[in-house]
Amino acid sequence: MKNKTKWVYSFGAGSAEGDASMRNLLGGKGANLAEMASLGLPVPPGFTITTEVCSAFYENDRNHPAGLAEEVSTALAKVGDAVGMKFGDTSKPLLVSVRSGARASMPGMMDTVLNLGLTDETVKGLAKLSGDERFAYDSYRRFIQMYSDVVLEVDHHSFEEQLETYKEEHDYFLDTEMTADDWKSVIDGYKKVVGDELGRPFPQDPEEQLWGAINAVFGSWRNDRADTYRRLHNIPESWGTAVNVQAMVFGNMGETSATGVAFTRDPSTGDNHYYGEFLINAQGEDVVAGIRTPQALTKRAREAMSDDAPSMEEAMPKAYAELAAVFDRLEKHYRDMQDIEFTIQNEKLWMLQTRNGKRTAKAALKIAVDLCEEGLLTQEEAVMRVDPHSLDQLLHPSLDPDAPRDQVLSGLPASPGAAVGEVVFNSDEAERLAQEGKAVILVRVETSPEDIHGMHAAKGIVTARGGMTSHAAVVARGMGRPCVCGAGDLKIDKSEEFFTVAGRQVKKGETVTIDGAAGRVYAGAVPTVQPELSGDFGKLMGWADAVRRMKVRANAETPHDARVARDFGAEGIGLCRTEHMFFETDRIIAVREMILAEDKKGREAALAKLLPMQRSDFEELFRVMSGLPVTIRLLDPPLHEFLPHSDDEIEEVAKSSGMDAQKLKDRAHKLHEFNPMLGHRGCRLGVSYPEIYEMQARAIMEAACAVAKETGEKVTPEIMIPLVAKREELTMLKARVDAVALAVLKENNTKLDYLVGTMIELPRAALTADEIAKDAEFFSFGTNDLTQTTFGLSRDDSAAFLPDYLRQGIFERDPFVTLDPDGVGALIKIAAEKGRATRPDIKLGICGEHGGDPDSIRFVEGAGLDYVSCSPYRTPIARLAAAQAKLEKSQGGSTA
Repeated sequence: MKNKTKWVYSFGAGSAEGDASMRNLLGGKGANLAEMASLGLPVPPGFTITTEVCSAFYENDRNHPAGLAEEVSTALAKVGDAVGMKFGDTSKPLLVSVRSGARASMPGMMDTVLNLGLTDETVKGLAKLSGDERFAYDSYRRFIQMYSDVVLEVDHHSFEEQLETYKEEHDYFLDTEMTADDWKSVIDGYKKVVGDELGRPFPQDPEEQLWGAINAVFGSWRNDRADTYRRLHNIPESWGTAVNVQAMVFGNMGETSATGVAFTRDPSTGDNHYYGEFLINAQGEDVVAGIRTPQALTKRAREAMSDDAPSMEEAMPKAYAELAAVFDRLEKHYRDMQDIEFTIQNEKLWMLQTRNGKRTAKAALKIAVDLCEEGLLTQEEAVMRVDPHSLDQLLHPSLDPDAPRDQVLSGLPASPGAAVGEVVFNSDEAERLAQEGKAVILVRVETSPEDIHGMHAAKGIVTARGGMTSHAAVVARGMGRPCVCGAGDLKIDKSEEFFTVAGRQVKKGETVTIDGAAGRVYAGAVPTVQPELSGDFGKLMGWADAVRRMKVRANAETPHDARVARDFGAEGIGLCRTEHMFFETDRIIAVREMILAEDKKGREAALAKLLPMQRSDFEELFRVMSGLPVTIRLLDPPLHEFLPHSDDEIEEVAKSSGMDAQKLKDRAHKLHEFNPMLGHRGCRLGVSYPEIYEMQARAIMEAACAVAKETGEKVTPEIMIPLVAKREELTMLKARVDAVALAVLKENNTKLDYLVGTMIELPRAALTADEIAKDAEFFSFGTNDLTQTTFGLSRDDSAAFLPDYLRQGIFERDPFVTLDPDGVGALIKIAAEKGRATRPDIKLGICGEHGGDPDSIRFVEGAGLDYVSCSPYRTPIARLAAAQAKLEKSQGGSTA
């Protein structure tokens, strides 16, 4: 007989039915609560409904699997027994929290309900039991507002407006000033809002409340903000979320109670100091929502911020000492920085959550290196701890410290980095403008999970409210967006779309600059400086280089890009696109002369002008990359890209070449193609006009000879012939390149090695790679075009409808961002296998945009290629990703 599926796992009172290894089943929160309970830490008892229930919920039209209700009832009774309460009892009412818990951390994206189980009757029991009527009714009003928003879908602003009106009418500034009778009046108003909105009263049955909340949490797995977050962080929808039901503990029971959020290290810098905030007489939502300004956790942090309000270390020294001991124990246990939520109820500490904390790239590097040097991690484990994508945060400019600046406002330095953009006040507008190519700064009173799409679209974020652990701060750090929070002097006029600070007005559309590390915003665009990467970055990259197998090259055409690439650790140039050198003003006329010439003699005359220019370009690249290979692709794009369009441009070419302007127009019209991507381009140009490739081959070889003599270093040119479909194309063009190369070497009385190969970017080339390898000494997979020709998609035009494919699950990832392993990847594997069968020592690499994508690099490692090539600024990302791919492969799977 098949074993009955277990849907519910209990934890608390020093034991648990699950542990951290059951993360996929219990979700991250549930697994960590179970683990903390097993460690004997003070965790309120509760139970976890597994992620398998979430899957069943959606597979069965939002119905629960058989047996779930019975298991929940049993587990709930067990929680009540542990705390001496009973769910729904009017004298000793058990109240619970209902929270989500996916296996991957998704802070703020899904729904939570606190204080569940309160009704008009049980609130009286809670008041009597606690001896604090004000606390009981404060908790009830919180529950009504939260439950109505999350479960009943009544807009939370309706409640906030009513509360603000009541406070203004009764001259209250803080919620903590209100009495029990005040809360009773507010509750009456809240219940009227629900009745008016829904046509039925607020539910008074605790069982109905519980299942409403459970269903809402499962339902939130597919809400818009969760969908957006999963898409941005590559979290599969199939994972689902668990639901955690836990006995409530109360931080709002007066001056001996508190709640807080903390990190065991600074998530912005990685410094080994406790980092966090707390509020006395509050519940957890008060801290993260920014409704009240929180206080510092430590005296050190308070003094650094020049804050007068006492820190937790000073106000609650006993509870703080307990908390610090828990911090150290959890960090050593999990061997990583922890993000912790806690509550103190009548001076007793309770742990509500621990998870590996979100952090900036700078912090991730420092924490990984420090934990290794503290003996908690090996070097290989430290390499696996840093997300390669996050390094992008470190590889871009920061504000020039010597540049003049005009400060508009200051706040908390919630997430470091610099960003320049135009001010917007609405997340939908931020997304729309970003799609139009504009840089925007999102300015809000505070952010909520509904703002996730706008935060991702924005270059930076500013909020009037919220502390260092607010929603805006945590999400911005995870995204790598600069963020300034808690700018208390910031006043936003949403209707007129401007903000003011101390009488100064900034309108929508005006440009501002954010310095997230300093917590400041400046008017206009402040100049920036290039990053300097050393210290922890250098150490970690050294450890990564020690374990990776694949080489990492860069795509570069200019000396500047080549120097950036080399400084970032590139081991050569994997793609120099020679056509990029043709667009400068002094060259484009000669290029157009060459294209529009009616015969070979005219083309050769124009090419003679280009030869010294190309030779000079290649000399610069060989000097920068001295001793490293440089792969140079011969002319690839269709000729129409270089053609003159205006009458003035036609006249300029006519004057330079001595040709008739009308004849030039006729020639340009003749060269027009309906689908140039599949037209007269790549090696097809070399077949029709071999003198073009001969000129480029000469420029390459003359430059190589000159630099080899000049420097005495090894110069290794790799000449790449693009868009080959048949071996015969390569055979013919390689013979011409070889003839030129041998002639140049003889003329210069020089010996140097060079390679001639091809770019594999057509399915036919991949499928006949064994034939092509008879002539090709290397294959460089042009994955941009190989993706286009395999899917029959235009990379430029498909952007209009690819989001539909991603949203509906036809594509899991954009195939132009992450390599398609089943189609394009299969062709690469076939070509690699066939190429090596013909030529065992053939050099294999990829040079499309996928060369800087960590998931694509993982595929390339599995396929056994020799190198990847990417944009210069992504070189460190590729180095780290290549190391991680090698470690994962050697360990038989992902260790991330």
